[in-house]
Amino acid sequence: MAFGELPFCDASEGQFENRGRQMTRNVGVTLWLFVVGLCGDAAEPPARVIDLSCWKLTVPYNTERKGNPDEIVQPELNTFLDTSCFIATKSKDGVVFRARCDGLTTKNSQYPRSELREMERGGKNEASWGTADGKIHSLVVVQAITQTPAVKKHVVCTQIHDAKNDIMTVRLESSKLFIERDKSGDIELNDKYELGTRFKLTIRASGSRVKVWYNDSLKMDWEVERTGCYFRVGCYTQSNTKKGDRPDSYGEVVIHKLQVTHSGPDSGDRVT
Repeated sequence: MAFGELPFCDASEGQFENRGRQMTRNVGVTLWLFVVGLCGDAAEPPARVIDLSCWKLTVPYNTERKGNPDEIVQPELNTFLDTSCFIATKSKDGVVFRARCDGLTTKNSQYPRSELREMERGGKNEASWGTADGKIHSLVVVQAITQTPAVKKHVVCTQIHDAKNDIMTVRLESSKLFIERDKSGDIELNDKYELGTRFKLTIRASGSRVKVWYNDSLKMDWEVERTGCYFRVGCYTQSNTKKGDRPDSYGEVVIHKLQVTHSGPDSGDRVT
């Protein structure tokens, strides 16, 4: 591979060139150090920007790592970056998640993802909780959807899964940002969303209910009882080449803040 094929490090926030994609699939500490040498301090491991101690990462390709597609778990996730799908922004105030339309998909899905899956603290065991287990399960995420595929302009950025399927997703379809619920109606968040606009989501599950605040405004209070639940955040691109998108078309999400808590009995609706 010629020097000119290396991924560029001078991209603007949320956007970067995708050269040498095959090479970057096996990226690790060695490549990270090499990129730092080329680009100064521009290549920052995402774990230095947001707390990844209770997450694992699914990427849209397969190598010798565990999982098909690959899963990056702790402690490797603390130093992992890949300029094709998982890297800190140049300003170091966010983490870019990108999934191309030709990416490898997980079992029972037809779409690629660069996405975090919630784990127990320490990252060794998968998180699993219930909406009626007597605790409060909360997610706070500040994010921006920065790119959708050119043809099918759909991206999922946040989810709650149960043991079998997603029970709710936050998704963008063209300019419509909304909550899609399992076997229930959609809830609109913003019908004129512009790519790159930051927004804050607070999700709280407790007492057989799931509540969602969008920019600190309560948008959903849904009675639902499920077990085996966990959060997902990142970029789950809802298109592929069979939908008419080019292989290098992609979805992209930038996460600026990420916090998960599991605490005792609910004491009210104060949003933090």
